[in-house]
Amino acid sequence: MADWREDRVGAAERGENPMVLTRMRSGFAVIGDTQFLPGYCLLLAAPRVDHLSDLPMKPRTEFLLDMSLLGEAIEAACRSQGLVRVNYEILGNREPFLHAHVWPRYDWEPEEYRSGPVGRYTHEYRTDEQYRYSDAAHEELRARITVELLDLMDRTSRSIR
Repeated sequence: MADWREDRVGAAERGENPMVLTRMRSGFAVIGDTQFLPGYCLLLAAPRVDHLSDLPMKPRTEFLLDMSLLGEAIEAACRSQGLVRVNYEILGNREPFLHAHVWPRYDWEPEEYRSGPVGRYTHEYRTDEQYRYSDAAHEELRARITVELLDLMDRTSRSIR
């Protein structure tokens, strides 16, 4: 059996991606494999496309709205931990399918990293085993983000009907 990481979107669609927070209009909100910035999440487009511009206007708008809702949920869930901002990135360089990174940024980050893009942290730091997602260390935060996100999705769907 293939590792779910080899096809994260397909695994989410099959209910096999353990990082899924919830299904959204445009794809799947997932918590990041690494949590060096606690609350880091991604939005995986489903169906899978290569570029934002591959989506017709309505699904494109839904993807960007969903990305903003995920960021707002992270803001609410992480505010008490010193959150100062949320950064949004759509790169697609290493994983060539549409996905958005949603990064919480904190007042406790080292000054040399706090004011720039998350990519300024070294790869070794970002992927250090101590920051790997685990239920034991991150389940409470994951649950708070999910509750906030479900509430925002519900309120948003009622307001745009």
